[in-house]
Amino acid sequence: MAGGRWWRRAGSTAWRSVAVWAACTVTMMILAGLLPDFKLTSDDGDSMTRVAVTAALGAAAFALLSALVWPILVRALLLVPALVLGLVVFFLNGALLLIALHLIPDGRGEAGPETAVVVAAVMSAVASAAGGALAVRDDDAYRRRLYRLADRRRRRGSDADADCPPTPGTVFIQLDGVGHEVLRRAARDDVMPTVGSWLRDGGHRLTPWRTDWSSQTGASQLGILHGSNYDVPAFRWYEKDTGETQVSNRPTSAAELQRRAVAHTGDGGLLTVDGASRGNLFSGGAEQVALVLSVAARRGKENRSRAGYFAYFSDPANAVRTALSFFAEVGREIGQSTRARVCKVRPRIGRGGLYPFIRAFATVVERDVVVAAVIGDMLAGRSAVYADLVAYDEVAHHSGPFGRDAQKVLERLDRSLALLVKVAEHAPRPYRIVVLSDHGQSPGETFQGRYGLTLQDLVRAGCGLPVPRKAGRTRSGAEARAAVRAALHRPVEEGAGKGRRSEPVVLASGNLGLVSFPDVPHRMTHEEIDARNPALLPTLANHPGIGFLLVRSEEHGAVVLGAQGAQVPLAELADGEGPLAGFGTGAADAVRRTDSFPHTADIMVNSMYDPVDGEVLAFEEQIGSHGGLGGAQSRPFLLSPAELSEPVPQGEALVGAEQVHHVLRRWLTEGHGPQVPMRVVPLSLAPPATKPLERPVENSLRREPGGASFAATPPEPQDNSA
Repeated sequence: MAGGRWWRRAGSTAWRSVAVWAACTVTMMILAGLLPDFKLTSDDGDSMTRVAVTAALGAAAFALLSALVWPILVRALLLVPALVLGLVVFFLNGALLLIALHLIPDGRGEAGPETAVVVAAVMSAVASAAGGALAVRDDDAYRRRLYRLADRRRRRGSDADADCPPTPGTVFIQLDGVGHEVLRRAARDDVMPTVGSWLRDGGHRLTPWRTDWSSQTGASQLGILHGSNYDVPAFRWYEKDTGETQVSNRPTSAAELQRRAVAHTGDGGLLTVDGASRGNLFSGGAEQVALVLSVAARRGKENRSRAGYFAYFSDPANAVRTALSFFAEVGREIGQSTRARVCKVRPRIGRGGLYPFIRAFATVVERDVVVAAVIGDMLAGRSAVYADLVAYDEVAHHSGPFGRDAQKVLERLDRSLALLVKVAEHAPRPYRIVVLSDHGQSPGETFQGRYGLTLQDLVRAGCGLPVPRKAGRTRSGAEARAAVRAALHRPVEEGAGKGRRSEPVVLASGNLGLVSFPDVPHRMTHEEIDARNPALLPTLANHPGIGFLLVRSEEHGAVVLGAQGAQVPLAELADGEGPLAGFGTGAADAVRRTDSFPHTADIMVNSMYDPVDGEVLAFEEQIGSHGGLGGAQSRPFLLSPAELSEPVPQGEALVGAEQVHHVLRRWLTEGHGPQVPMRVVPLSLAPPATKPLERPVENSLRREPGGASFAATPPEPQDNSA
C-alpha cells in the first residue's frame, strides 16, 4: 500500500513537472515572437519545430539553474538591505536566463540584458501559477509546496524530524494597529470573511482590551511578550540619566528595552519553550527568531535580522511574485494618493517621497516573509509562535483607519489567516490560532494641519524661544508670545534663550507629546517650570488642541492640568472628572501608572479628544494615530478559539498588555501544553548583574549599528509602531 502511494506521488510530481515545463516553453516561444530583442532562432531562421525544441531546452536550462544556483545567490545577498532585495531579484533572474540561453546549442538563444529581465520575470510567474494551479486538488503536493516556503533552518534543526507531541500548539498573529471596532466591522461586512466565519459559528470569541496610556507597539508588545512594560512612557522618550533618546523601533533601543523587561520580571518571556518570534520588535525569549528588531544588531549566523528572508527568497518564483506585487503596491499607493489629492479628501497628509516603497514593503514583502516563516514553524511542529503583521498600521497612518485603502489591506490580511488555517490541516500537530492587536488607531487631522505650528513650535513660543516665522504668525504662536510678554513683563526677543540654558527636548508619539529639560537632572516640578518659563504651562493647557497635561507639583504631587486653570491632584482624580472628562474608562489609572515611571517626561501632553467623532490630533504627520489616550487607539482586541478558557471572568475588563501576557501564558499551559518557566532565563537573554534600570554597557545606545538597520521599520519620523 505504501509503495503504491509512493508511485502515485512520483507520477503526480512528474506530470506536474512536465506540464510546468511545457507552459514555460510555450511562454518563451510567445515572448520570442513579441519581443524584438529576444530570439530563439538562427540567423537563417528555423522551423516551428526547431523553435519549440530550442525553447524547451532554454526553459529546462533556466529551471535547472534556478533550482541549483538561486539558493546560493540569495544566501550571498543576506547583507543587501531588505528593501532593495526585492529589486535585485529581477536582475539576478535575468542573469540566470542569459546563462541559460548561452547553454542552448548552436547559439540559437539570444536576448538583450533588459529583455532578459522581463522574460525571466514572466517565466517565473508562469511557472509559479502553473504549479500552483496543478497542485490545488493534491493535498500532498500542497503540503510539499508549503514546505518549500518554510525556514531552511528547521531542516537542520533537531526538532525538524522529531515526533511532535499530540498536544496542540498555539500561533499568535498580531494584526498591528487593528482596533476592536475595526475588526468587528470588517467581520460583519465580510471584509474579513475568515474572521467573520469564526465569529458566526462560535469557534472564536472576540474580547476587547485596554492599553496603557502609551498605546503603541513598543509598550504593548513588550508587555505581551515579556510581561512588563514598566518605564515605557511613550514610543520615544528622553532619558536624563543617560542623555539618550529611546525610540522603540531602533534596534539598540529595542535590545535595551527587552533587557530591562527581562531584568524586571526575572523571566525570559512568553516563547522561551520551543517558541518562534517572527517580525516582532522583541523576541519573547524565543530561540527561533526572524526579522526581530531586538536581535537585529547581533552578528550570529542564526540571528541576523535578514536571515529570515532567505527561506522565502530562496525560491525564485516566490521572489519574482513578491517583487511584482511590490511594484503593483507602489503603483496602487501612487494612484490612491493622487485620487485623494484630486478629490480633496480631508484630512490628508503628504504621501510622496519614499513612502510608496515603505508601504509596499510593509504590506507585501514583510507580510509574505513573516507568513512564510510561520508556515515553516507550523509544519515543523513548534509549540508557540508569535508573529506581527504591520501592513494595516502603516497604511492607516497615512490613509486613515476607516478608509478604503486600509480596508483593502484588511482583506489581504484575512487571506493570510485563511492560508494559516489551511496549513494547520497539514501540520504534524493541531494548532490553535489566536489573533490579537497591540493597539487601535484614532482618526483626525494633524496638530500642525489644524493650527499651523507643531507642538515643538508651541513649546518654544511658550518658553520665549524663537520659532519659524510662519509658525509665529499663526494665532497659536501669537497668543503664546503674548502670554510670555505678559508673564515676563518685557518684549520677547528673537534670540531669547540662546546661550543661557539648553533648549527643551520635545518628542511626539502619535497624539502624546513629551517635553523634557535636559539641563535639569531630575523630573522638574510645576513650581520649577513656572519659575523658569512662567507662560509655558498656561500656554499648553489653554491651547484648544491639547486635552490635558501631567506634571509634578511640590505641594500636591502629580497633578493634571486643563484649560482655564483647571488643576486636579492625580491621586484624587477619577474617570470622567476634570481634564480627563471624556477620555473614557481607565484613563485616570493609566495616567497614574505612567506617573510612577522613572523616565516620565517633565511635561506629558495629551492632545484633545472629541468623543463624538472619535478624533484626536496627532503631533506627528499622521491622520490615523496612536500613542496616547483618546478613542479607538486604546481599544485593541483579542480573538481566541472557544476551546481556550475565557480571558477574564464575565463582567471584568482586560486591562493592560501585562495582563494580556498572563492570559497568553495561561493558554499555553492549557491542555498539558508547554510549561513556561517562571524563573529560568536563557543565557542569551540573561541580564547582567546590575540594578534593573542601570545600563549594562556604557555605549550600548550611543550610536546606531552601521550594518544592522532594520529595513522593515519605516523611518522614525513616519512611524510610531514599528
